[in-house]
Amino acid sequence: MPVDVQVPNLGESITQAVLLSWRKADGQAVSADEPICELETDKANADLPAPAAGVLRHLVQAGQTVTVGQAIARIDTDGAAGKSPAPAAARQSPTAGIPSPAAASSAPAEPAALAAAAITTPEDDLSPAVRRLIAEHQLDPTAVKATGPGGRLTKEDVLNHLARRPAPPPPAAATEDPTPAAVIAPTPPLATPTPATAAPADQHGQRRVPMSKIRRRIAENLVRAHQTAAILTTFNEIDMSAILDLRSRYKERFEQIHGVGLGFMSFFARAVAMALKETPALNARIDGDDIVYHDPVHLGIAVSTDRGLAVPVLRNVQNLSLARIEAEIKRMANDVRDGRLSVEELSGGTFTITNGGVFGSLLSTPILNPPQSGILGMHAIEKRPVAVNDQVVIRPMMYVALSYDHRLVDGRDAVVFLVRVKQLLEDPARMMLEI
Repeated sequence: MPVDVQVPNLGESITQAVLLSWRKADGQAVSADEPICELETDKANADLPAPAAGVLRHLVQAGQTVTVGQAIARIDTDGAAGKSPAPAAARQSPTAGIPSPAAASSAPAEPAALAAAAITTPEDDLSPAVRRLIAEHQLDPTAVKATGPGGRLTKEDVLNHLARRPAPPPPAAATEDPTPAAVIAPTPPLATPTPATAAPADQHGQRRVPMSKIRRRIAENLVRAHQTAAILTTFNEIDMSAILDLRSRYKERFEQIHGVGLGFMSFFARAVAMALKETPALNARIDGDDIVYHDPVHLGIAVSTDRGLAVPVLRNVQNLSLARIEAEIKRMANDVRDGRLSVEELSGGTFTITNGGVFGSLLSTPILNPPQSGILGMHAIEKRPVAVNDQVVIRPMMYVALSYDHRLVDGRDAVVFLVRVKQLLEDPARMMLEI
């Protein structure tokens, strides 16, 4: 029975994508959930998995623009027997076809728990994102409580399961970059050649190169954000002394226990999640004549790559520990670098954080990520003279900027949110005590 392969929902405000390449040839046998093509959106690239096992028939050529809901291929589930089957490992393992940092570096043998799960768990019960998490953390899928439709295991189920258990200790030889980077920084050095510098110049010293599809889509969305939302920005500054002192005292112990470094982003993510509880309009969106409020905080983290901007989403941040936030940020950083972000991981964000500070930016006005109503901009930490108890002292200070949709968010709410974030970061004990 033929099964259509349709372009899935790629996230709010995204209606089109470019079919960048086919990973599986026309007429080739594929297994369920196996990546068959790569889609390019204005956010990032994403692999599209096969919805069923069978023989793949292309309906669209690589390079064409496709729309959400469009059928781009068809899988003949009755014709698989007449074609070359997928490798046995790909048919049996729930992690087949999903690369992981561990597999990419040393390709270790599959853990016993995963081997057992491959026999007892149908592979089409697990989404690519779920299979990746299970592989990276060596989990037994049957030990994770499933809450999805029909008893299906969701990514949130796995994250909640991980949050309830202590993280495994790091390998003896593992080392973390001691640099106190605040967020994901997958961007290559600024001196990396770009198509503009690589193109030959004409007699006037000018270089002309076609705008990439992802850059064109980014440009369209940024203009649309300004045209459809009443964007306003408010600013504040944060004394980072307490956070820096906390990291200095506990980062080594934190890494020994949790196997991941202690950066700045986990503190900002926790502070944002707590502040959004008190200012729900910033965790909402406008839908026609309605306002849609979100109870969970699905935090988008803007990441600059050599191809453009990507905004992977860290889900249910309000339920995650600092260690789990840091681990997820590290995982997403690897996925961004390797082009392994799934469509699910790019969709459904309710608020965004962006950090120009990793590039040295002192102050900026971030642009909204539609249809979200708020985005927080972090900046470089610099020592500056400030007045404390009527005395001039030198403190490590960071400017922060909140851009918001004034149609939905009043100025008072924006200021209250930013002041609350400032309070939590300048006195981190408040985050632990939730006061």
